[in-house]
Amino acid sequence: MIKLAAIALLSIVPAISPGQNPDVETKMIWDKGSHNAFTDLVRYKSALYCTFREGNSHVPKNVSENGSIRVIRSYDGINWESVAFLSDQLYDLRDPKLSVMPDGRLMVIMGGSDYSTGKLSGMVPHVSFSSNGQDFTQQVPVSFKDGESTGFDWIWRVTWNGKTGYGVDYQSGTADSGTGLKLLKTSDGISWEKLASFSIGSFPNEATIRFDKNGSMMILLRRESGANGMLGISQAPYSDWKWTELDYRLGGPDFLVLKNNLLIGTRLYKSPTNSTVIYLTDKQGKVKKTVLLPSGGDTSYPGMLISKKDLLVSYYSSHEGKSRIYLARIKMKDLLAK
Repeated sequence: MIKLAAIALLSIVPAISPGQNPDVETKMIWDKGSHNAFTDLVRYKSALYCTFREGNSHVPKNVSENGSIRVIRSYDGINWESVAFLSDQLYDLRDPKLSVMPDGRLMVIMGGSDYSTGKLSGMVPHVSFSSNGQDFTQQVPVSFKDGESTGFDWIWRVTWNGKTGYGVDYQSGTADSGTGLKLLKTSDGISWEKLASFSIGSFPNEATIRFDKNGSMMILLRRESGANGMLGISQAPYSDWKWTELDYRLGGPDFLVLKNNLLIGTRLYKSPTNSTVIYLTDKQGKVKKTVLLPSGGDTSYPGMLISKKDLLVSYYSSHEGKSRIYLARIKMKDLLAK
C-alpha cells in the first residue's frame, strides 16, 4: 500500500545563502575517454574504488558506439590506476554502481542497453564481481523470477542489508507505456525476485536505497517531465510505503543517512547551466544547506562516502570542456555547521 504525503505544486530550487557554501577541494581524476560519466564510489580493502562509463557520447547511435565500464582505484584519493575495463559487443554498458557483498566480494551492477537496431531495443542489467579488487569477472546478465522481466529492465543501484541485496528495477518500453517500478531483492547479485510494486507517476526511474539505524528502508527516486523527486520510507517487510514529494528535481541521485539528517547528491537544474550539488536535509528531505560542486553542463551522478572526517564525492562534469571525472572532498564539520 502506498501513502502519498502532501505534494508540492512547484519545483523549487533551494537557495544558497551568502557564505553558506563550505570549502570544496576538487581534483579531476580521469578524462581518458571521449565521454566520461555516471560515477559511483566505494571503499574496499583499504582503497577507494570509482567506477563510471566511457563512451563516444552520452548515448550511442549504434553498437559501434557502445559505452564501456571503467573501474579505477586509489589508496590516497590523488593517484589513480585502472583495474577493470568491461565492454560488450551487443550492449551499451552504463551507470555502473559499486557495492560490497556480504561474502566480501566487490560487485559492479550496470545497465545494458541494446541499440543494435539504431534505437533502444531492450535493457538488461549486468553484474561483475571481484574478490580482490584487482581481477573482475566478465559481466553477465542478471536473471528475474518468472514473469518479472519486461525486457526493458534497469536495476540502478544495489544496497546490501545483512545478507540481502535490494534494488529498484525501473521497467520502461515506449514513452506511451510509462514506467513500471519494482522493489527487488537478491542473495547473490544475479538472481532477483520482487518484494513490492509501486504506482508513481511522471516516469519514475533512477533510485537509491539506504537504511537508517532502526532498519527502515528509504528510497530516493528520480522522476521525469520536470517532476520533483520522491522520498519513500518503509519498515520490514517493506510492503507498506509512505512517499513524500520533494521540493526539487533529482538527477543521478545518491544519499547517505546521518543521525538526524540526510546528505543528498544530485543534479541541480538551473539556468544557464546545470550543476552537481550536495544537499544537507532533514529526514524528510527538506533542504537545510546547499553545497555547489565545481561543475556545469553535462554533469551529476555522484557517488558518496564518508572517510574519517570528510565527505568524498565522485561525479562527472563538462564545465572544463569534455565530460571528466572529479573527486570532491568536503569537511563534515563544515557541512553540519549551522
